[in-house]
Amino acid sequence: MSRPIQFTRAGRTGIALAVGAAFAMVPAGAQASAVLLGTSSPFVVLAGSAASNTGPSVLNGDLGVSPGTALNGFGLPAVINGATHDDDAVAAQAQSDLTVAYDTAAAQPTPVDLTGQDLGGLTLTAGAYRFSSSAQLTGALVLDAAGDPNAQFVFEIGSTLTTASASSVVMINGGSPCNVYWQVGSSATLGTTTAFKGTIMALTSITLDTQASVIGRALARTGAVTLDDNVLDNSGCRPTPPTSPAPSGPAGGTAPGTRAPCRPRRPAGRRPRAGPPGRPATAPRPCGARHAPPARRRAPAPRASRPR
Repeated sequence: MSRPIQFTRAGRTGIALAVGAAFAMVPAGAQASAVLLGTSSPFVVLAGSAASNTGPSVLNGDLGVSPGTALNGFGLPAVINGATHDDDAVAAQAQSDLTVAYDTAAAQPTPVDLTGQDLGGLTLTAGAYRFSSSAQLTGALVLDAAGDPNAQFVFEIGSTLTTASASSVVMINGGSPCNVYWQVGSSATLGTTTAFKGTIMALTSITLDTQASVIGRALARTGAVTLDDNVLDNSGCRPTPPTSPAPSGPAGGTAPGTRAPCRPRRPAGRRPRAGPPGRPATAPRPCGARHAPPARRRAPAPRASRPR
């Protein structure tokens, strides 16, 4: 059974994968730059041609398709905890931003080449990693953020990404699935009950087999996204909108020390409007005047008693 071992050689840190007496040296990936998703960020599923579902899948995030229009099987018992965009302007812009993000991930500098290695059993530190053709995950892949919550992991895959049943991606030491990106040159297929993490950006299609789950996103540029009783969740990766501060002072009144509402001054030469009969005309309170305390009413003078 293989097991990862941390090693340091000539000032470089990497991972040694022990297989019996042999060691396969995997150096740490080159520093990866952030991949900005733009308006595609709220989407947990975004398809190019069509999105389809079978069974009680749960999507915690937005669902969309563009330029295709087919969204099949997303009524009950499926649950969509987000907005649905069927070939509208929002989905079209999200696809445009997805293309930019895909190209950014594909252009990461000097990635470590893992071509021909199974990701299962490896522990990788933050960085960029490359497969010139297909990538396979059998078992558990551990991503070690080394205490950095902003650690970026970017995988550049030339053709397909495939996981075996019951495989998983595990984050340790403060890592976040929000900072893991899988750029796939053709299609991605997650096997039954796979527990996957990160944003999949596939050029063509994405298929999730029965009960596979993703903490992240499934974004396909030109092809379909196919679900079968899956859970996809990107709620932890969406920015929280700012909240407005509550107004100070008593409700319906004027805060202490502030100017009270006023009417603009009347133009020169205009007389104040006459009041009701029996009341004198009053001029409006000029702007800038503060509330004055109400005048106390004077007690009526006692009546003089009449002599009897």
